[in-house]
This record gives sequence, structure tokens and C-alpha cells, in this order.
Amino acid sequence: MLYDAKTPADYIDQLEDDWRRETLQQLRAIIRQKAPELEERMHYKMLGYGVGETYVFHLNAQKGYVSLYVGNASKIDPGGALLDGLNVGKGCVRFTKSKSVADTRIDEFIARSVDRWKEGAEIGC
Repeated sequence: MLYDAKTPADYIDQLEDDWRRETLQQLRAIIRQKAPELEERMHYKMLGYGVGETYVFHLNAQKGYVSLYVGNASKIDPGGALLDGLNVGKGCVRFTKSKSVADTRIDEFIARSVDRWKEGAEIGC
């Protein structure tokens, strides 16, 4: 779903108060902890995290899942160990109602993504 929000706070305010808001807030907290240098802004009608015009992550709450967009997941976690048990597309990681953020290694994946980005590695699609 695309939200017509002008600011990240506006985006959060538009979310229903359910598991999607909670999941998105947990992922936001991890990104802020692992990558405090990334600015949170609206980008493509979702939450974007980057510096200048370079974005490392995006977050969006869909009807049935919350997406963490990462560029190319296999460039960050080639063996898939950090994303084991998650619904992973080429460029996104999907969290459904039945998948708790705390029961995953997404924090390690986000940290590795940030490290690879800082090193100048190509992590995009």
C-alpha cells in the first residue's frame, strides 16, 4: 500500500494500530540502532533510509506484510543464513503476522547491509 504522507511521522500516524505498525516500528528501531547516520525520509511514498540521494533501505506496510527493501538480498547474505525462515524476494524481506522480528536474525542482516554499504560494495539490484 502506498500512503500519502509528507513526513515519516505522518506515515506512522496513517498506519492502523495493529501488528504491521508494531513490526514496522521494530524494524525502524533496528535501522536507527545499526545505522544512526542514515536519515529517515519519505521516498517513493514509503519510509526511506539514506544519505543524500543514496538510499540503503526502505520500509513499507502492505495489507498482508511489512516489507524491508534492501536492494539485492543475495549480495548481502549470499548463503541466506541471516534470512532463513523469512519470505525473501530479490530485493525485499517480507514480515507477515506470524513472523516475529525478535525470532529472526534481521538485525544482523541490517548491520551487514550497512557495513557493506560503508565499504562501498554494490548491494543494489
